[in-house]
Amino acid sequence: HVLMPGDIPVVQSDRGGQVTYHGPGQQVMYVMVDLKRNKVGVRQLVTAIEDTVINTLAHFRLASRARPDAPGVYVGEQKICSLGLRIRKGSSFHGLALNVAMDLSPFQRINPCGYAGMQMTQVSALAPGVGIEDIHPILVQEFVHLLGYQTVELRNWNLHDYE
Repeated sequence: HVLMPGDIPVVQSDRGGQVTYHGPGQQVMYVMVDLKRNKVGVRQLVTAIEDTVINTLAHFRLASRARPDAPGVYVGEQKICSLGLRIRKGSSFHGLALNVAMDLSPFQRINPCGYAGMQMTQVSALAPGVGIEDIHPILVQEFVHLLGYQTVELRNWNLHDYE
């Protein structure tokens, strides 16, 4: 599903969801949940992640939906958020990537999530002026609410801190 990687490194991953692109301007949320301890099923977790994004986008008056035939979140027929999970020993790893304000052209070099011709979109194209700093707190609040958590650990990670 990698058509022309060019100068973008291709990294193998142990999560589901086929091929995607991660880049600046994308809100990535790693969802690490002990499914057994929290009595959460895999389908329930996927639905909660999709609903988290749908509810977050609704805060900015963006109508979106999940599709039963292709995981992720869509605005019309365009994908705005990709999901990729791995379940190991009853715990989830990886999570979601919401396109907020980024260069979408690298998606033309791949079949996003294994779907040839999948069109991608982003929040900034539909709600100008909305940035990651606006999305981040609502995304976390919605996820915590949907899974019924009382506490959450937030970690802001910046690639530049590790250069």
